[in-house]
Order: sequence, then C-alpha cells, then structure tokens
Amino acid sequence: MAKRTIVAMPGDGIGKPVLDECIRVLDAAGFEANYVNGDIGWEFWCKEGNPLPDRTIKLLEEHKIGLFGAITSKPKDKAAAELAPELQGKGIQYYSPIVAMRQHFDLDICMRPCMTFKGNPLNFVRRGAVNSIEEPVVDVMIFRQNTEGLYGGVEWTNPSDQVYDALMTHPKFKLNFAWCPRPELAVSTRILTKKYTSRIIKAAFEYAKKRGFTKITVCEKPNVIRETSGMMLKIAQEMSKAEYPNIWVEDVNIDAMMMWLTKNPENYNVVVASNMFGDIISDGFAGLVGGLGFACSANIGEKVSVFEPTHGSAPKYADYPVSIVNPIAMILSAVMMLEHIGENEKATRIKNAVSKVVAEGKVKAYDMMKMKGTADVVNHGAASTKAMADAIIAYL
Repeated sequence: MAKRTIVAMPGDGIGKPVLDECIRVLDAAGFEANYVNGDIGWEFWCKEGNPLPDRTIKLLEEHKIGLFGAITSKPKDKAAAELAPELQGKGIQYYSPIVAMRQHFDLDICMRPCMTFKGNPLNFVRRGAVNSIEEPVVDVMIFRQNTEGLYGGVEWTNPSDQVYDALMTHPKFKLNFAWCPRPELAVSTRILTKKYTSRIIKAAFEYAKKRGFTKITVCEKPNVIRETSGMMLKIAQEMSKAEYPNIWVEDVNIDAMMMWLTKNPENYNVVVASNMFGDIISDGFAGLVGGLGFACSANIGEKVSVFEPTHGSAPKYADYPVSIVNPIAMILSAVMMLEHIGENEKATRIKNAVSKVVAEGKVKAYDMMKMKGTADVVNHGAASTKAMADAIIAYL
C-alpha cells in the first residue's frame, strides 16, 4: 500500500522542534509516511503579507491530513508594522492562519482531550475528608465548535453607515450605545448557525455513545446570551430526546463551569461549547492534567483534518541552544491523527509509551519539574525536547 502523505506545518517558534521530535516518534512506532513541508506563520506574513500561503492550502487540499506546530500572532498594529516595507500601506490585514485554515476547510469539529496520566507531578490534587489528599482522575473530551461564534471574524471599528443603521434597528443597541461616537465604536459579532451547531453536538453525542457515557454537558451562557447559547442548548436537548434517549443533557454556565472543574472535574466526560467558551474550558481542564505541555487537539472537517497542540509558539524559547519545551502535546496530537486515519494499534502504542515515561518519572521536561523555562534547565535535571522524545521512543 502506498505511503500516506502528511502536510507537516512547523509554523513559528517552538513549532519546529516539537514537530521534528513528533515525527521521530511516529517513525519509531512504525508509521510510514511521506512528510511535505507546508509554509505557515509569521515569517510568511512579514515577507508575503499572507501567513497561510495558497501553496499550503493546495497541499492540504491534495493530501487531506496536516500536522501543525504553532504560530505567533500579534495585534493589528504590530502586525502591520512588521510587514516588508514594499507591502506596507496597501491595506493588507493580518488574520490568524489557523483560524483561516479552519474556516477555509470547514474544520468545524474541534476535539480537545484532557486526561490524567498517572504519576504526572502536575496533576490536579485537592484536600479531601479529614485532611486527606485526593487526586481525581480527569477524563474529558471537549467538543469546541471551531469556525463560528466570536472567532467568525465579522467585526467593525467605526462601522459603515449600512452596518450602523442596521445596528440601530435593535432597541438594545439604540438604548445603550447610541450615545457613542461612531469612530469610538468597535463591534464583534457572535454568529452561530443551526447546521454547524448541530454537527458539533452530534459529534459529542456520538463520542459519548462510543465511550458508554450517559451525559453530555453543554457549557454556554443561555441565561444571558439567549439567542446563540439558547439555540445550542435547545438543539442538544432536542437531539437527546429524538436520537440519544439514553444520554441526557446537562446545562452548565461557562462561569460556573470554571468553578466546578476545580472542585469535581471527574464528574465531566463530554463537554460541548461554542468557539470561545470551548477555548476557555479546554485550557481550564488542561491545567488539571499538566498544562499546555499535555494539551492536544484535532480539527476535523469532512475532507481535511489538521492536528495540533494547543500551546503557542513561545518565541522566547525558540532561540535556546537546546530546545527545552515538552513535546508530549504535539505527540498526543499525532496520536489523535493516527486514530482518525484508522492506525489505532500505533496510536495505542505511542500513548502507552507516553504513559510509561510519565509514570516512571525518570525523564521530565522543565514544566513537569515546575522550573522556570530558562535556557539552563537541562543543566539542572530537566529533559530537553529531544530527550523526552528519546524516552518515549525507548519504550516503543
């Protein structure tokens, strides 16, 4: 059978070292693939005015599967200032390439697992009865709607007459914001559609059914954001009644959820949310299982899928002579890729190897040792990026 081709997109900063080590682990597990480089990130914004070049889009259209490292993003004014001189003043605006990729390919289903690894010194602990110490097992999959909501990009500063007149037709806008001079007004929309809201909720139900869970949690704010959050909750309740009668729908507000996850995180297994709330809640749960060094994700579309850690590019670490960042989040993202394409045996072997390294505790990245991320941590016992991958490969 012909080798599969994977579009490898290292991106910025620490994206390259973690992706390089991830591919070494995939090779060691026996996953045979061709990797083609996809240009993405800050370098291409500065040089070309496009952080997601068309050539990378074409590679993803052809090969369907991408592994992505990390990107650097900066505010609008700083982004414009770093454009090549010949591109400045031409009205080119920076837009996050990963958000653009998600929307271009309809990567609307984002899955973010947060699971406890036994022996991880960063696992969440709490005080129990009679001053006992408890370490609850976290096993949750967050389903984040990936293309709509506050990340939709429908925004204005100093809106045009047409937009402003439309806003003025809403009594709440007229009552509360008509006083504001238009040049001082900034508007961001939160748009949800029934089609894509239904898709993310159905994906959550299917996952719950597969794992044998009897509940999904809708994490929104329908008591305040009545139209969009209200629609998501209603669709989930109706779908439960019509298609999944053995799985009930729990309704938890995003603010309350941030409290409950630090009190009883073991009570949640499947959480579904819109874009921004899903982003927030997944980082909250990630903090209970080791932080961003363990936080992986999948962006799933009908034709194209991209797998990435949820950490950023950490540019301050990028120029260290020895890379110190924890590659486990990138490696676990590759595990999700393998599961997606049906390479379940290899996925299980890699995940088991990660579990053994963490449980054994002999090799730890600086974050697992609770050190500050300075260049000399490897001289004080912390494993480099390569050493972490080496330890995982040794178990393979």
